[in-house]
Amino acid sequence: MVAVTAALIGFFAFVIMRVTTPQMTTLFTDLSTDDSSAIIKELERQAVPYELRNDGAVIMVPKDKVTRLRMKLAEGGMPKGGGVGYEIFDKSDALGTTSFVQNINHLRALEGELARTIRGIDRVQAARVHLVLPERPLFSRETPEPSASIVLRVRGSLEPQQIRAIRHVVASAVNGLKPQRVSIVDETGQLLADGATSDADAAVGDERRTAFEKRLRKQVEDIVSSVVGAGRARVQLSADFDYNKITQTSDKFDPEGRVLRSSQTREESSATTDNSGQVTVNNELPGNQNQDNAARAKDQSKKSEETNNYEISRTTTTEVTEAGRVNRISVAVLVDGSYSKNEKGEMVYQDRSKEELDRISALVRSAIGFDKKRGDQVEVVNLRFAEPPMATPLPEPTGLLGMLQFTKDDVMYVIELGVMMMLGLVVLFMVVRPLVKRIVATDAIPALPGAGAAPAFAEAGAHASEGASGATGQALIPSNSAAAQLIDVAQIQGQVHAQAVHRVGELAERNPNETVSIVRQWLSEPAES
Repeated sequence: MVAVTAALIGFFAFVIMRVTTPQMTTLFTDLSTDDSSAIIKELERQAVPYELRNDGAVIMVPKDKVTRLRMKLAEGGMPKGGGVGYEIFDKSDALGTTSFVQNINHLRALEGELARTIRGIDRVQAARVHLVLPERPLFSRETPEPSASIVLRVRGSLEPQQIRAIRHVVASAVNGLKPQRVSIVDETGQLLADGATSDADAAVGDERRTAFEKRLRKQVEDIVSSVVGAGRARVQLSADFDYNKITQTSDKFDPEGRVLRSSQTREESSATTDNSGQVTVNNELPGNQNQDNAARAKDQSKKSEETNNYEISRTTTTEVTEAGRVNRISVAVLVDGSYSKNEKGEMVYQDRSKEELDRISALVRSAIGFDKKRGDQVEVVNLRFAEPPMATPLPEPTGLLGMLQFTKDDVMYVIELGVMMMLGLVVLFMVVRPLVKRIVATDAIPALPGAGAAPAFAEAGAHASEGASGATGQALIPSNSAAAQLIDVAQIQGQVHAQAVHRVGELAERNPNETVSIVRQWLSEPAES
């Protein structure tokens, strides 16, 4: 009974402790040794229970305190992420430090801040940044370009746009650094970006083409799925891009569009007289004119000149075609047939009509901006899918039902409590209940008056046996022997004596003064002969 009692106490103590223990959740993951020690010290100072997992890289705290603890630790600048940032200047003595030390601290702070920023990107667990910021040598006209190298520890693999984002983030944060001068390596030694310009341009082209194909594919899937049903259409789209940059200049002259630019007019006139070639004083005198008027002959000339300049209309056009022009689009659409139930309730497959496929093809052409001159192709084919049509998913509950949704942790916690309650009930009904019934049955044995009652009890049993045998008229088993009866009587007497002694002890404990008086009275009485 002592062992069973101890086991029951231990079991119920375990159940109570397990039920009352707060539910633990993750506070931080992927912590360095320095950050783990600092956070643990702060939790111990606040008397907050915690658990360590994964060699201290993961810290678990009660679920109801995780938000407050994160804000409190963020106020103290924890976790630092295994690197130092601009907080290196918070407690520095600016009077006793040299410019060299200040430059080194600035470089360390910049590397630490960039590492923290990169760790915020999805799939990046840890980052380490090395910057090379050369100084301009004296008497030099050219300044060396800065460079950077980044080592990442990632979960899975990074996408090309994520690698480009990391390079541009680092280049934008450092003065004079170009994205082509940033190299990225993962923890396995694989080179993710080597700084080649061609690779960067190819990555940009592939990203634009992928985004264009994804957008058009989604548009086609949406419009076709609305006709044939969700999940009953498969769309594959391929776009051919021209990444050559073209600059074209053209001049056009309009002969009908004349404009007078300038006009110039010139007139000349002259007159001559024939004097036979003689030049005398008499001929020049005014009085001699009347005498020779008849014999004089005259010669006159006049000249006019006009110059007009016209400007012919001209149109100059310069066209610049950027890289990424679409040359051709090819679309392949596979649609499933229709399903209906027959008289037996079985699903029967039916092909779609040619008219319906033509309509779907027209919708696809309109969605992608079909251009026949460009060489676009659209193919819509009806084939039966290997998978049967899936049932329509139930809509997610909203309102009160949405608030009553449980997470995986809540469900596991409820299951754990239910198992413990079942074990408690099993122990209660299978162990405690029989034990209590046995104790109660032992206490219910009637107290016999003394030793002399044993023969009477045996005799009453014998008379009852004789009466029962006479009533039924059947032969009964003979009574026990005398030795067995004496053993039974002795056991009954022992139980009676034990109960009497136990009751006397209880009376003595309850009434100690009266018990002492009775014992003294017994001692004072003379002994009987």
